[in-house]
Amino acid sequence: MSDDKGSPQGGPQPGPRTPAAISPELRLRILSGLAVAAVAIFALWAGALPFSLLVFAIAAAMSWEWGTIVRKDGFDIPGILHIGAVAAAAVLSGIGAAGLGVVAVAAGAIAVSALLFGGGQARLSSLGVFYTGLPVVALVWLRSDDIHRGLTAVAFILLVVAATDIAAYATGRTVGGPRLAPRISPGKTWSGLAGGVAAAAGAGALMGHAAGGSPSWMAFLALVLAFTAQAGDLAESALKRSYGLKDSSNLIPGHGGFMDRMDGIVTAAVAAALIALLIDPYPPARALLHGS
Repeated sequence: MSDDKGSPQGGPQPGPRTPAAISPELRLRILSGLAVAAVAIFALWAGALPFSLLVFAIAAAMSWEWGTIVRKDGFDIPGILHIGAVAAAAVLSGIGAAGLGVVAVAAGAIAVSALLFGGGQARLSSLGVFYTGLPVVALVWLRSDDIHRGLTAVAFILLVVAATDIAAYATGRTVGGPRLAPRISPGKTWSGLAGGVAAAAGAGALMGHAAGGSPSWMAFLALVLAFTAQAGDLAESALKRSYGLKDSSNLIPGHGGFMDRMDGIVTAAVAAALIALLIDPYPPARALLHGS
């Protein structure tokens, strides 16, 4: 056996390897994710109305951020129309008229585009209404389906996105390797993507056991939503990069804006709602959780 006094040749003897400490950046990311999850879980538990209010508040902040990115002003007339369309979508979806909620989003997008008289700014401003409005319809529609299944369905989406985000970041930082999309998001790696979707599938299977659903179906669904969430993350990064921005805003001190935190949830929620719609639109939460 050797000790820390030196090797037989008199050179220094390396000590045992110790695991690398969690970086402050990763620790902060985990803590912020837990904080967001805690607020979302409380609103979910409190009922459909509190959850709808939370979703609208976040979507309104994201609508303002979109306007400041695309037009340098989130509270101009197009911005007010944008937020109004999101509010209408939240109300209509909350009273069981999700179809009319989608119509409200589309009408808002058309009104914003017409107000800006065409051009790239008009197209992106119109796209922003869909970007913030459709996930509102999706989440409120699913949560309003049933007091228990609706809660479980939305919690499942949030869990999948959180697992994907945290595991992708941790795996990418630990394993490294080739970049996933260096021109859009230089920090993302293929190893991170693999780690993220694997963690999401595992979380989906575990939730299937806990919620009485089909573990295999929920693992597969989680895999699909994890890829969708990562695509949403890259799309939001591409928008910011096209405007030379690192963060969507500074509304969350030290963490950027709400768009930076909700980019994966935006696309995952819409994808989950579309899957539920294709399976059975009348009990969408049950359709999502059981695949039938």
